[in-house]
Amino acid sequence: MSASSGTAEGAGTRARRPPVAIAVLAAIGAVFLCLPIVALVVGAPWSRLVEVVTSPVVRDALVLSLGTSTVAAALSVVFGVPLAWVLARTEFVGRAVLRGVVALPIVLPPVVGGVALLAALGRRGVLGGFLESRFGVVLPFSTAGVVVAQTFVAMPFLVVTVEAALRTRRAGDEDAAVVLGASRWRTFREVTLPATAPAIVAGVVLAWARALGEFGATVTFAGNLQGRTQTLPLAIYLGLDVDAGAATVMSLVLVAVSLAVLIGLRSRWLPELVRR
Repeated sequence: MSASSGTAEGAGTRARRPPVAIAVLAAIGAVFLCLPIVALVVGAPWSRLVEVVTSPVVRDALVLSLGTSTVAAALSVVFGVPLAWVLARTEFVGRAVLRGVVALPIVLPPVVGGVALLAALGRRGVLGGFLESRFGVVLPFSTAGVVVAQTFVAMPFLVVTVEAALRTRRAGDEDAAVVLGASRWRTFREVTLPATAPAIVAGVVLAWARALGEFGATVTFAGNLQGRTQTLPLAIYLGLDVDAGAATVMSLVLVAVSLAVLIGLRSRWLPELVRR
């Protein structure tokens, strides 16, 4: 190795070292975010792990949570990917407003989302009364209501992720496919979807994780009925007043699932998404 290359490597290494003030602030931020999780792990009654996880309440809540969050993620794909494409690729009056409204559930207090769902889909809601009288469909306080609430808060994560990927990717390949005779549907299916696959997968995982942890909109719109609408976050909240140790164990289950998903997402899909 030449002296000049060695000097350049040393300078690059020094450039990557953060200033002391930045390092201190970063350390405080890391401790602030990690300490509650560490405390949860340290304070958990590990001797009761099997007992709690295999109890009927936790088993029902976990099965329900995994099932409804998976359905919510699937619905987010079915409706969210086309919506992201429309927002990214088409011009129309009110697009900026629609983009803001679509992203609103991300920052909206979940309980407000639940109240909004009741106003729209409740038995006396704008659409809920029609659904009940015409089709006999009652969404509040039902398992389907859980899926609706989870989809409402989770879909925006997928839409924002996929739209960002589409907006940063030029539409030249899509235009070329259309010029060469491909239909717009075939272009979307064979060009757009493969090109945005990493973003779609990232959005699906984020939507699924958000749906799995949803609480406020679910309890407001669907209630808290064991085996029917009581997801794991609701069981944890209820358990805090009855058995704090069991609530801690259930919290660890959610932490473990969410952490595994996010670590897998960051290591497999996010780097490819950034490169694109």
